Amino acid sequence: MNEKRLIRFDWVLKRLLRNKADHTVLEGFLSVLLNEDIKIVNIKESEGNQEHSQDKFNRVDMLVENGKGELLVIEIQNNAEVDYYLRMLYGVSKAIAEHMSLSDDYRKVRKVYHINILYFRMGDGSDYVYHGTTEYRGIHSDTVLQLTAKQKEFFAKDNVKDLYPEYFILCVEDFDNAAKNSLDEWIYYLKNTEIPENFTARGLKEARERLLFDKMTEKEKSAYVHYLDQTRYENNSIRYSFENGEAKGKADGRQEGRLEEKIEIAKSLKAKGIDVNTISETTKLSVDEVLKL
Repeated sequence: MNEKRLIRFDWVLKRLLRNKADHTVLEGFLSVLLNEDIKIVNIKESEGNQEHSQDKFNRVDMLVENGKGELLVIEIQNNAEVDYYLRMLYGVSKAIAEHMSLSDDYRKVRKVYHINILYFRMGDGSDYVYHGTTEYRGIHSDTVLQLTAKQKEFFAKDNVKDLYPEYFILCVEDFDNAAKNSLDEWIYYLKNTEIPENFTARGLKEARERLLFDKMTEKEKSAYVHYLDQTRYENNSIRYSFENGEAKGKADGRQEGRLEEKIEIAKSLKAKGIDVNTISETTKLSVDEVLKL
C-alpha cells in the first residue's frame, strides 16, 4: 500500500465522514454535481453502512440532509445488479416515506436527490453522467406543464420538476480520464483514487489533504486494507461466476445447435424413405426420437 495514496471514496463515505470537519469534502462533491452551494446539516446513518456479521462490500449508501431540508441519497455500487433501476426508485420512495408522519400534509414531502456512483455499466449509453428529472408534457401540444403563480408561491418552487426527485448516475468506469471541468475532476478521483495537483474543483483540495492513507490509525489502515481485499474478492468471484456462466451458456448453445442439426438431417432422410434404423445410426438419435419426428 502506497502511504501517499488517497483513500477510496466508498470507504470515505462508509467510515470517515462522520466528523463535521470533513464535511467540506462531501459538500464540495455535492456542490459540483448539483451546481449549487450545498451545506450539510446532518448525515444520517444508513442501513447499508451499519456493521453486520457479514459486511456488505459491494455497496455503500449515505443519507444527507442539506440546509434547505432536502434529502440527498448517495449510493456507491461496485457490482452489477440487473434490477438496479428499480432499486433507485425504491431508495427514493423509502427516503420520502421515512421522513413523513401520517398526519403530515403533502407539502411536507421532501425533495430528494438520488446520486449513484457506479463501477459497472448501467445500461446502453454513450455518456458517463446522466441526470433524470420529472416533467409533464402535452401529448397534443408537446408543451411542458408549468406551475401557476399561486403554486410557485405555495411551494416556493419555480417548476414542476423541482417538486420531484432527481436522479444522477455516474458511470465511473466509462470515464476516459480526460478531465474537462470540475465534475470530471471529481470523477477522475472516483475512478483512480488520485487527485492531480492541477485539479481545482471544490472539495478536492481538502480531499487531497485529509484522505491520505497514512493519516489513518493502524487499526483504520488494517480495516481499510481488509475492505479492499474483500471488495476485490467479491468482484473477482462475480466476474468468475459470470464468465463461467457465459462459457456454459455457449457450450449448451453449441450442444443445442448440434441437436437441431441432427433433427433436420433425420427429417430429411425420413422424407426420402430411409429406414428408421439407418437414420438412427447416421444421426446418433434414438429410434424412438426418429419415430417421433
